[in-house]
Amino acid sequence: MEVGQNIKRLRIKKGLTQEELAERTDLSKGYISQIERDLSSPSLETLFDLLSVLGSSPKEFFDEDLNQKVVYTVDDRTTYVDEERKYRTEWLIPESNEKEMEPILVTFCKNGEFKQYEPSRSETLVYVLSGRVALKLGHHTYFAKAGETMYYVASDSHQIVNDHDGESECLIVATHSYL
Repeated sequence: MEVGQNIKRLRIKKGLTQEELAERTDLSKGYISQIERDLSSPSLETLFDLLSVLGSSPKEFFDEDLNQKVVYTVDDRTTYVDEERKYRTEWLIPESNEKEMEPILVTFCKNGEFKQYEPSRSETLVYVLSGRVALKLGHHTYFAKAGETMYYVASDSHQIVNDHDGESECLIVATHSYL
């Protein structure tokens, strides 16, 4: 196991610089750098101090690779159907609202429309898998067809609607979960 790489990964995940981690653990920035490059091995006491600041228990730290789920199957999905608005949403990752990105698959029936959202800090990517959709973003409307991508900051009210004479399907990935 590469202790240094795992310390670095946790530090970055926590949004800390080496200097900030050093200040919080009473270690030098140089020593943190040596640990992260596996040039030096911390004592158990130092490792436990680092893990405490990084929000990880020793068990979580050493089991980290075992706990991370990477592949999600169709059985992992959660589905919601809005018959009134004529769309179906599939959350591809069950706990995605707790993560930085929230990927969903949206299938629009003819004349289907996603609900309208208020402005947010979210950055949103919409990849059109089939059909054609329109994005109403503030006072502007943008169109994308199968194989095209829309990317926007959701700083205005926004809504995605089907702009196709049949079914349309989109992969939508949003940050700062709001879907």
